[in-house]
Amino acid sequence: MSLDAIKARLPEYAKDIKLNLGSTLGATAGTMLTPAQRWGAALACAITSREPSLMRAVSADAATHLSATEMEAARGAAAIMAMNNVYYRSAHQLGQDYEDLPARLRMQIIAKHGADPVDFELWCVAVSAINGCDRCLRSHEQVLSNKGMDKAAIQEAVRIAAVIHAAAVTLGAQDALA
Repeated sequence: MSLDAIKARLPEYAKDIKLNLGSTLGATAGTMLTPAQRWGAALACAITSREPSLMRAVSADAATHLSATEMEAARGAAAIMAMNNVYYRSAHQLGQDYEDLPARLRMQIIAKHGADPVDFELWCVAVSAINGCDRCLRSHEQVLSNKGMDKAAIQEAVRIAAVIHAAAVTLGAQDALA
């Protein structure tokens, strides 16, 4: 299955989502991000959104734009942020006493993923946007800003996260209500 097949499955009421998939990932996608940045974000976000057919379709299309190492790193970004977003979001909500405690969570993939470090940080921003972790979102955005990434490029990754997540929600609803 491909992204085109996913777009064909989206109902008429989700036409905006279908069009936005094309404008963020299709041939008409902007040039703020490299193909690796765009497709790595899409893959990490599809995994985060948990809709099986979308994961398969994005993974298949991403494989034409990403190396095997980048594919694995995008999966790693989704995995590590699944843990970190829950932990750091909760520590923040519980208050300063909890934020000051050491996390004591293994996070070596953040330093040893094999992809371009900027790309990996960008994928972490996109996943954190879906998971709603303010602390992780700001932390990874700060790293990207410090490395010179333009705010419009970071916004583009968040747009990809929003569109992928919306497609997952819509497909899940279609399957559940069919």
